[in-house]
Amino acid sequence: MKTMRRTYGLGSIGFGLLLATLSGCQTQVAGMTLPSGHYLKHPPQYFAPDPDFPLQRELAAMQEQAAGLPAAGAAALPPGPVVPPPGAVPAPLPAPPLPPRPNP
Repeated sequence: MKTMRRTYGLGSIGFGLLLATLSGCQTQVAGMTLPSGHYLKHPPQYFAPDPDFPLQRELAAMQEQAAGLPAAGAAALPPGPVVPPPGAVPAPLPAPPLPPRPNP
């Protein structure tokens, strides 16, 4: 009975050590948490370089407007409403006074 317990105990300790060594967990050396060396085995990934301006269609539209060319589909739109200049807009009217409260 004791030998079975000892065998199971040593087996579970050995299995735990095996898992700890194969799992590639982090280690602590001199107060620093360092990753395992397994990340060095992975092949490098390629990420395509980002464009200088991420919104290419908007950039093309802004360049066309700056060049004076009509944008594609702009000829079919009707002209916009006429907005008066900021000085011509009258000030808003003050709010009407509140009715008096009844006395209790």
